[in-house]
Amino acid sequence: MRKIHGIIAAVVVLGIQLAEAQSHSLKVVLNPAQSQVRWKLGADLHKVDGTFKLKSGEFVFDPATGVAEGEILVDATTGESGNPARDKRMHEEVLESNRYPAMFFHPAQIKGAFKPGEATQQLQAQGSFNIHGADHALEMPVKVETAGDTVTATARFTVPYVAWGMKNPSKLLLRVSKQVEIEVIAKGTIKPAE
Repeated sequence: MRKIHGIIAAVVVLGIQLAEAQSHSLKVVLNPAQSQVRWKLGADLHKVDGTFKLKSGEFVFDPATGVAEGEILVDATTGESGNPARDKRMHEEVLESNRYPAMFFHPAQIKGAFKPGEATQQLQAQGSFNIHGADHALEMPVKVETAGDTVTATARFTVPYVAWGMKNPSKLLLRVSKQVEIEVIAKGTIKPAE
């Protein structure tokens, strides 16, 4: 009988520990209307810059282990630089956004010690970035600012689009870089995961 009570006690303690571990996970929900995705492409005579729109973003992570899961989704069809002819070429020849309308990041690991309530923190996000229909491993620095349950995350990374299989839009007299610099400023809420 003592053995059974001991097993039951061990199961109860393990259950409590698992529940406590799960309750420490945090959920981040991004607000597309308050978020920005900017890009810059170097060229011979000038830089071309533009924007994309964030469609949605939601992920859960455990600050103790850094394990994360979820998705940050960008609408590839919304890319613009302010020049309709250049944007048409970008969508038709480079991004092929009619075939690949989504770009998304699936976080797998958040590196660094995230401390809720600390105003500004530097972290590293690691995961898989999908663009033009293909997944690519990606690790990027992320500056996180929190105020209550509001969070602002700023991330910068480089997309070597030519090496990743997209067409180089350079012309005879105009040469452009083979990589694009991306900056994401995402705002949302952070709270304990259910």
